[in-house]
Amino acid sequence: MRRGRPLVAIVGRPNVGKSTLFNRLIRRRRAIVEDQPGVTRDRHYADCELNNVPVTLVDTGGFVPVGREDPLSRFIRTQAQAAVEEGDVVLFVCDARTGPTSDDQEVANYLRKQGKPVLLVVNKTDGRRDAEVMIAAFHKFGLGQPFSVSAEHNEGIIELLEALTPKLPAPPEPAAPEVEPGEVPESLEEEDEDRPIRVAIVGRPNVGKSTLVNALLGEERVIASPVAGTTRDAIDSELTWKERQFVLTDTAGIRRKAAITQRVEGFSVMGALRAAEDADVVVLVIDASEPAVDQDRKIAALAEEKGRGLIICVNKWDLVRGTAKEASFRSEVKWAMDWVDWAPMVFVSAATGDKVHKVLEVALEVFQQQYFRAPTPRLNRIVEHVTTEHSLPVIDGRQLRIYYAAQVATAPLAFTMMVNKPKGVPDRYARYVINYLRKTFNLKVPVRLFWRPRPGEAKRKAVGKRFAARERSKRRR
Repeated sequence: MRRGRPLVAIVGRPNVGKSTLFNRLIRRRRAIVEDQPGVTRDRHYADCELNNVPVTLVDTGGFVPVGREDPLSRFIRTQAQAAVEEGDVVLFVCDARTGPTSDDQEVANYLRKQGKPVLLVVNKTDGRRDAEVMIAAFHKFGLGQPFSVSAEHNEGIIELLEALTPKLPAPPEPAAPEVEPGEVPESLEEEDEDRPIRVAIVGRPNVGKSTLVNALLGEERVIASPVAGTTRDAIDSELTWKERQFVLTDTAGIRRKAAITQRVEGFSVMGALRAAEDADVVVLVIDASEPAVDQDRKIAALAEEKGRGLIICVNKWDLVRGTAKEASFRSEVKWAMDWVDWAPMVFVSAATGDKVHKVLEVALEVFQQQYFRAPTPRLNRIVEHVTTEHSLPVIDGRQLRIYYAAQVATAPLAFTMMVNKPKGVPDRYARYVINYLRKTFNLKVPVRLFWRPRPGEAKRKAVGKRFAARERSKRRR
């Protein structure tokens, strides 16, 4: 159970509307929905409130009958069974249009053996006047009164929730903080830096993202398969490492737009890109046998553009160790992706588990650096250095003059240089200043640099113009 919330598992055979019901109950589109079986594969968790009761919902892939399953379907079934085992209440979803099938009967038999509270949900009634007739045949499963719903059109959901909430166990009461007499209690709201660190695992298809997530978690949390495109949804998993909370997001492989041929894959890629944008740290997994290809460079550019911390994770290192050395490999990758040459690089083998926790160690370091605050005196010593050790550019006939510097933001780090000519500063000079900031503070995160006029500069110019006008007037007299 996650975070002490009751857990509700949504199960059923493929293509009965489990993900549509999941999205309806959490009131947002988190799971990919498409009118074809087998879209959902891993367990997909989301926290929400049902009738003002905080719960965790878990969407699952479809149960495929034993004996008719391929290796991937067997993995999907295992994930669904794990959701049932950890769930407090199960929503068993069937399709009203097809009626009860032998596959539904097999799922019902399995659920009865688990001894968990089960609500039988007959989906896709869609306002039919004969809905009661349609669901009557489902009584034979022996799971109680079926509930007629249309998840797509929000019909019957209120009645379902009214039956569901009494079956939920009461969440534990939060312990009151201990406060000494006369002591002012600390704020219950955590500092931004103390919240769980969101780490998105991204990369091309079949580079080992899901295998890496499983290795970090120490369990088969997500389906890992040699078949490219196995992962569809962006799947969150919570992890505690060295007393620090992480949320790992396994994502679908990001391919070139021209290579995407199915709508489901398009939704998967969009979900992966959103996960990268929402993350604190992006772990770009690349294949040691095929490093820094064009798509790797594009994903790295996305992370830098969004100002996210970036780690380049070289996976499958066990396959090339002995024929390649880390130093030369590191140089090759940094040369190919020189605009993110500041990003730390780790070498792992997700399949064997070798050095995988280095990813978390570096992710914590990168996250903390995103909230670094530079001492103002040191910033202004940097100003002295760049103005004395490096010739300042000339802009519109006037030499650039830097008055002072200030840090204006974190995550991403942003610095402002107060100058006399804020427009037209050459990019090469801006890169020089950023690189010097990186070197001085040992920064391995994105850095933004802005050139601004000194406060009151416009007022001083206006005063100067008035003074010049008065002098010209005196000379004319």
